[in-house]
Amino acid sequence: LINNNKEELSFQFSDILGPECTQEDVFEAVAKPVVLSCLDGYNGTIFAYGQTGSGKTYSMSGAESWKLRGIIPRVFTLIFDEYERRKDCEYNTYVSYLEIYNENGFDLLDRKHAESSFETWNKICMFEDDYGNIHLKNLSIHECKTEEDGIDLLMMGNYIRQVSSTPMNMASSRSHCIFTIAFECMDSSTDTIRTSKLHLVDLAGSERVYKKNLEGHIVREAKYINLSLTYLEQVIIALKGKNKASRVHIPYRNSMMTTILRDSLGGNCKTVMIANMSAEYDNLE
Repeated sequence: LINNNKEELSFQFSDILGPECTQEDVFEAVAKPVVLSCLDGYNGTIFAYGQTGSGKTYSMSGAESWKLRGIIPRVFTLIFDEYERRKDCEYNTYVSYLEIYNENGFDLLDRKHAESSFETWNKICMFEDDYGNIHLKNLSIHECKTEEDGIDLLMMGNYIRQVSSTPMNMASSRSHCIFTIAFECMDSSTDTIRTSKLHLVDLAGSERVYKKNLEGHIVREAKYINLSLTYLEQVIIALKGKNKASRVHIPYRNSMMTTILRDSLGGNCKTVMIANMSAEYDNLE
């Protein structure tokens, strides 16, 4: 008999954050270096990845108490503290919140969406200019002058995000959400202006459809989720191949998410992925 099953899997990772780690520990290890680089003018992306129910939204947004707040609220605390410290620069801060549901984009900060049914929401359209820059029609941008402004926008978007009950999670996120903070910095000593952006991505939970007996629209959601995660994997693998000079083409255009994140995944930027794992016995193969 020939055993075609892979018996051993190996992964490369930078660190392990066990169950004893606090939200602050996660922020200091994962997010803080990326945020500080963004304030210096580099683009950055932080992903939360994992199966449904593994704690991605908890890692990014946190729980109800201030002590258990996640990465995004802590980012706002850090950047406004840094603004006070960096007296030689004048910063402007802008926020957008994009939801990608079944490969269609929607604005989570459009106030009309909170009062209307999801079927009537305006879809976001992508355009590329002559210089290769991606523009998003129907996505609103909001200026943040305080830490509280940013957290209020996060809470507003999370309130209308698409969730469903699945066998593994009573309130499973059924969409990828990209919370983007754009920085505009004017250096008073040189009168130069530099711009950068930080994408904070709460990925939808991956699921094995055949194992969880999913039905109806949840099956359709799961297929779109798993397909877009596959496209993200292909881009990351291609970027690694490009660094080794063994590959040139990067398939950014395969999905809406990788197209939008193109300038913050490859090139002169910093990208970090948190791989959330659930220790439930049912999740073992």
